[in-house]
Amino acid sequence: MNMDNIHVTGIRAYGYTGYLPEEQVLGQWFEVDVKLWLDISKAGKTDAIEDTLDYRSVISIVKHLIQTSKFALIEKLIATIAESILAECHSITQVQVILSKPAAPIPDFGGRISLEVTRTRV
Repeated sequence: MNMDNIHVTGIRAYGYTGYLPEEQVLGQWFEVDVKLWLDISKAGKTDAIEDTLDYRSVISIVKHLIQTSKFALIEKLIATIAESILAECHSITQVQVILSKPAAPIPDFGGRISLEVTRTRV
């Protein structure tokens, strides 16, 4: 089996996950990059969308979870995103998700906080 990858980067959505009460009320922007492992060799021959992953579905899953979830920790949000992609996109054998908070509410800190997880279908 081939281990091909599709990268989808820069998925941005506004959400309400955060440890501080104001993060769950005011919300903030999140940015997500995903790397998807799947076999795209058939689509490479047929040129048919049904033989590959329509990555619009992955973008939709990520945006929906960011916009509707209210978790205290971004660790819970990123794990939920990874598990949901595997559950809903059956052609994917492994997923890597990088979630960033571009404007972390930490005094005197202008950087970004990022988490990365990799999950494999069992």
